[in-house]
Amino acid sequence: MNDEERPKHLLSSPTIMQPIVIFGGFLSFPRAYWGMCDTLAQITGQPVWIVEARSYDWIRTISRIGWTHLLRKLERAVHQAVRHSTTGKVTLVGHSAGGVMARLYLSPKPFLGHAYGGLDYADHLITLGSPHYNQRGGRMRRWVDEQYPGAYFAPQVEYTSVAGKAIRGNRRGSFRGRWAYRFYQRLSGDGNAWGDGLVPVASALLRESRQVTLDGVSHFTGFGGPWYGAAEIVPQWWNACTNDDE
Repeated sequence: MNDEERPKHLLSSPTIMQPIVIFGGFLSFPRAYWGMCDTLAQITGQPVWIVEARSYDWIRTISRIGWTHLLRKLERAVHQAVRHSTTGKVTLVGHSAGGVMARLYLSPKPFLGHAYGGLDYADHLITLGSPHYNQRGGRMRRWVDEQYPGAYFAPQVEYTSVAGKAIRGNRRGSFRGRWAYRFYQRLSGDGNAWGDGLVPVASALLRESRQVTLDGVSHFTGFGGPWYGAAEIVPQWWNACTNDDE
């Protein structure tokens, strides 16, 4: 088992074990999620896996065949994690494009000849700043939503989508505002929207899912403000995702 795939445990584990599997975003690498992994392990007492997806793996996702390569990596991590589960299930946490791809992973239907059947192994999908809706570009992401719209497999799977509201797009504003404007315009058609600096709130909130918007949270480090994986932010979305009263 590679270091990136090694589960994180607390010294004392709860009686009920349901591992958490983190699937990173486009051009990401496992090390970027070590902090999120450690924080989740500390606040939940659960073992946490990180899918061994690297930047060069994501470059291949311009084609459907590239998607299968990453889906198999996700499948492998889930199968490793579920062996440590007393519920027979895992909780999936998908950041950015990883959250969109995880929606496809749940399907029992074959994709390019292979059925991943994540529905048998996962009962909660949490997406963090995932570009679920794309007005332009993102052909495969649009295809996923056409085939499996919204919280498609609910109630068998609980869906929670988390959006960051940190930066408002502004075509004539600061560097970050102009950067955000371009991406927001492409994804939602509204460059002046609020979002996490890369994905607008409207694109990140999946229809029919539990929806959580976090003020001041950015897409990743370097976007200004803490990102979804920051130690002070992880408990906010985790508690919101697992609070049955919400």
